Amino acid sequence: MEKTLLDTDIFSEVLKQKHAHVAMVAQAYYQQFGGYTISTMTILEIIKGFHKADRETEIQAFLEKISEADILTLTTKSAELAGRIYAELEQTGQPIGRMDPIIAAIAITQCMLLATGNTKHYKRIQRLGYELRLTNWKTEQLDIKAQVEGENTGE
Repeated sequence: MEKTLLDTDIFSEVLKQKHAHVAMVAQAYYQQFGGYTISTMTILEIIKGFHKADRETEIQAFLEKISEADILTLTTKSAELAGRIYAELEQTGQPIGRMDPIIAAIAITQCMLLATGNTKHYKRIQRLGYELRLTNWKTEQLDIKAQVEGENTGE
């Protein structure tokens, strides 16, 4: 298993623990890396959701839960790339909003795999020629047990 940036939808599923397959993959990932990798955009989106739903007490609990997370920020390089992606998507008539190009650009500039359940949007970025690597923890059948056992034996 390689270090992976979690998109907001996948990280939300990890926090909720309601999707069995996501929970299994997340547990194996956490055991290997000791935390999750998210972007500041994911923090923004989750807090926005809590605030809009008037669930203010959950914001503090969420911030405590992410204390072990590796949080990636928008750098000048990733901001430039996000702007290019966003513009090209608009020019080709396939906009996907502002956050997804930013999260994609962070994953690309960090040379990380992006875990998302929203592959439809992110595949538009791939079709533009960007080297965005995707995985979907909701649907992909990963052999977690074999991966974990292989890592424990040094294979």
